[in-house]
Amino acid sequence: MATTVSPSASLPASSEAKQLEHGVAPLRAGQGHEFLLRRLHSLSGIVPIGAFLLEHILYSNAIATQGPAAYAKQVRFLGSLPFVIALEALGIWIPILFHALYGFWIWYRGKGNVIQYPWAGNWMYTLQRWTGLIAFAYIVWHTYSLRFTGIDVHMYPGASFGKVQNELAIFGYFVFYLVGLLAAAWHFSYGVWLFMAKWGIVIGEKARRKTLIVCMGLFVLISGVGVASIYSFKYRYPQQPFDKDSARQIENMQPEETAK
Repeated sequence: MATTVSPSASLPASSEAKQLEHGVAPLRAGQGHEFLLRRLHSLSGIVPIGAFLLEHILYSNAIATQGPAAYAKQVRFLGSLPFVIALEALGIWIPILFHALYGFWIWYRGKGNVIQYPWAGNWMYTLQRWTGLIAFAYIVWHTYSLRFTGIDVHMYPGASFGKVQNELAIFGYFVFYLVGLLAAAWHFSYGVWLFMAKWGIVIGEKARRKTLIVCMGLFVLISGVGVASIYSFKYRYPQQPFDKDSARQIENMQPEETAK
């Protein structure tokens, strides 16, 4: 990330130090285990978490636009993967937990202040932290609600569409879905830019500006597909049942049979 020259550069050392206490601390490589943890934190946001996010929103959830039967087929495929619980734990839950908790630790040690220092980089720093918090809260709630309450969608994938619809019917949950989606999309997209800058993949101010535009385009793409999926759940198809018997019937249907 390009270094922003502080207005305090011309001040005496004591005054400069005092002002920097309220500004955004510069990116630090760290030493020893801190360097390794920061590298793992940065990398985990791209692989496997970022890869999972892209697959989940741009493919699996996007299939909801084709209707309940098509969505049930995709859920059944994911649930039938060998060692699915181990894959989820090692490839999704543990990396997300590490990335979130260490991110909170970095946030706790950081010194952002958008009121006294309303620089663009400061706002980006703060927004990245808050979207991470919102996305983490959303992921925890969404995973618990969809996977560990009510009917098991891995055993009865035909119930998955109706179960999501039932949650979206509650206004507060609907808003949380939208906010969580946008937060996750922003956190990942801007995180890609940070990753490329920190790892030296993109060098130079001009290249970084162009890369930032691409990453903002990625944010729009993820958000747009995610909103289209939510729209399909909530508005395009009537409320689907999510009991065991109905789930089996939906699984045996062809996609066009469940189209509105």
